[in-house]
Amino acid sequence: MLWIFSAAGYTASLVGCALAARFFLHMFQLNTYQPKAQRAWLRQNARRAPPLLLPLAGGFFFWPPKKGKVKKPLDITARLKRMIATLGLLFLLWTAVWVCLPLLWNGKVQAFQLLSAAWLPQILLPELILLANAINAPMEKAIRDHYTRDAMRMLREHPKLLIIGITGSYGKTSVKHFLYTLLRGKYNVLMTPGNKNTPMGVVKVIRESLSAAHEIFLCEMGAKKVGDIQEICDIVHPTHGVLTSVGPQHLETFFSLENVVSTKFELARSLPPEGILFANGEDANIRAELGRTGRDAVTYASQPGGGQYYAEEISVSERGTSFTAIAPDGEKERFTTGLIGRHNVINVVGAIAVAHALGVPLKELRGQVRKLQPVPHRLQLIDRGGGVLVIDDAYNANPSGAAAALATLALFEGCKILITPGMVELGEEEETRNAAFGAQAAVCDMIALVGVRRTEPIRRGALEAGFPPERLVCVDTLEEAMAKAMAYPMPGRKIILLENDLPDNY
Repeated sequence: MLWIFSAAGYTASLVGCALAARFFLHMFQLNTYQPKAQRAWLRQNARRAPPLLLPLAGGFFFWPPKKGKVKKPLDITARLKRMIATLGLLFLLWTAVWVCLPLLWNGKVQAFQLLSAAWLPQILLPELILLANAINAPMEKAIRDHYTRDAMRMLREHPKLLIIGITGSYGKTSVKHFLYTLLRGKYNVLMTPGNKNTPMGVVKVIRESLSAAHEIFLCEMGAKKVGDIQEICDIVHPTHGVLTSVGPQHLETFFSLENVVSTKFELARSLPPEGILFANGEDANIRAELGRTGRDAVTYASQPGGGQYYAEEISVSERGTSFTAIAPDGEKERFTTGLIGRHNVINVVGAIAVAHALGVPLKELRGQVRKLQPVPHRLQLIDRGGGVLVIDDAYNANPSGAAAALATLALFEGCKILITPGMVELGEEEETRNAAFGAQAAVCDMIALVGVRRTEPIRRGALEAGFPPERLVCVDTLEEAMAKAMAYPMPGRKIILLENDLPDNY
């Protein structure tokens, strides 16, 4: 009977380990397989992350933390399969040591040894995942190096390909999409899709999508730490570069704004002598670094005097935006787009500057600008019907983007509702920036905050700015926030701004 009891407990523990492993591997994947990021996540989620061990049949069973709908499911990649295999080997090794050594020592195995064989691995599972990652690290590096060399070979065999690197703290994805639309009327263009802006993401795009017919490659370059942009530049060797902005983002890993500036300018330092750097002339950090280094750049702006390419006579409404763009040679053209928000003007002007410098007359760009569509989850208008309009700006909030989103919300007539979990990855500035965001949001008719603990600075900032407390709610999920917004008793049209949507590891 004792052996049956022990076997049942061992089986329960195996099930617990499998459930726990899936959860922790998912978080590790969302943390981009970075051990430092995973350890920081474990510290910040100490109450949520460790397995909840409950007695069951004399053993222990894992009950996964309560979670809502998963926003980004676990991706069963080849790398993840290798990690699972290594975890399995570690578990078998432990079982062999725990159960078999006593058998060799005195020729017998006690029932409690089988019962407890899965206890310790389950308790130490977060560390075992990091150990499996460390064991696999040399193999993973060899695989990455192989794929990277293959991508670099493909680029060498395409010497006439024009490669345009695009980076910035914010705005880079929008500029990439806008530039793709403007250039494809004349050139065969390949761009990195979605958020594939890491070294291996770029490598994958090259290996799977680049063909001999492509004339231009738009390569978005993301970064979370010093050296990330340089690593991508060393792979693709950009011909020209676009620097959209430099601001306080990912400060948890950059540690300082100076490091952000230096990292973004790795693109500028990687360009060949004949390469052109296109830069946002309105960004104070960019202007300061250009002045300090003496680096030449073609600048663009949304107002006269801000750059060599600039916009004037801007008209912005909830129906779209119109402006006149002026080139350095004096050529000018009137443009109209369905994009909303004054801040989008500078992104469009930046794309116009690059296309014009590559030989496309402004007049030929008018039709392409009319075709521009908002990038998904970046001030994307969604008509929900029934007098409800959603402004989806959920991709990734930052101080500048959040302020621009609120300014865009102000363009609309009706009941203005903000739904947000706040801004993250701002390091020591996070609380101050979120409090300022709350004060800015006090112009709304209703505010729904997602996550009571994390959004406390926003709540405090809004109330200190005079926002009525009865019109501010704090809930646990986006679904609850939407339900509160839809039920808010105010006549007429509702305009709901979704500002940021945190991934599952938050």
